[in-house]
Amino acid sequence: MKAEKGFTLLEVMVALAIFATLAAAVMSASQYVLGQSARGEARLFGAWLADNHLTDMQLQSVPPAVGQQTFDVTYAQRDWRLSRHITVEPGTGLLRVELRVSPAGSEQAVQSVTHWLAVRHD
Repeated sequence: MKAEKGFTLLEVMVALAIFATLAAAVMSASQYVLGQSARGEARLFGAWLADNHLTDMQLQSVPPAVGQQTFDVTYAQRDWRLSRHITVEPGTGLLRVELRVSPAGSEQAVQSVTHWLAVRHD
């Protein structure tokens, strides 16, 4: 018999199986990384939104109302739900502000912040 050059069908099938396994692993890892990136971006935007809201509250001349309020906000081309709970800290002259930022339509907060505001006595 004459010696043939090239790969046998078995060698090609083994190589394809190895390539398919590696491709599946790379796809799984890339999906995980993209998911983590999206969650990190949402947390960052949520932190910025909470920080902007707290700054707006500090700049207002009238103290914010005590109680629970919910705002629907568009920020960074996304819709968000900002929940604000304000209570009076007795004997301190401070308002305790608790903010929760979540994507619109979701109850899971991407950012939670507690902050204290001084009540102005002008």
